[in-house]
Amino acid sequence: MFEAKSLPQTASKQELYASLAQQLSGLLEGEPDAIANAANMSALIYDLLPDLNWAGFYFMRGPGLVLGPFQGKPACVRIPVGRGVCGTAVERKASIVVPDVHAFPGHIACDSASRSELVVPLAKDGVVLGVLDLDSPHPNRFDEADRQGCEELVRIYLKASDLSEFQA
Repeated sequence: MFEAKSLPQTASKQELYASLAQQLSGLLEGEPDAIANAANMSALIYDLLPDLNWAGFYFMRGPGLVLGPFQGKPACVRIPVGRGVCGTAVERKASIVVPDVHAFPGHIACDSASRSELVVPLAKDGVVLGVLDLDSPHPNRFDEADRQGCEELVRIYLKASDLSEFQA
């Protein structure tokens, strides 16, 4: 049985993400199923990262993103490429940190409590297969350390998971 290990509140973000990366690697080891891995990764992130109200995945299905495993309140099911933070991250093929979602043009409000957002594309061989999306009820919750930490978590996820069903 896997049991997530929390760090003391005095831990730095770098220590927190190093611990998350180590735990995620162990959690996903030997399991190639992309959906199962996304579900466990969402749960781990939601459990261990402070000040989140949503953590989960959207996967490319045809012309847009479709909701995948997540933790939090019910979410928007479909997001077109180029719309909202998630769709914009797919279009740019780059992570996006949004300090205030109300200031982001075209933000899609799935949960009115969300104030800041971090989206990291799941890209393999230059093709975006989906995104990891984190929301917080606090403005300015995410910074460069969060972006880098979540990009490392996504690398671990991509290495462990068979995403062939999401490739164009």
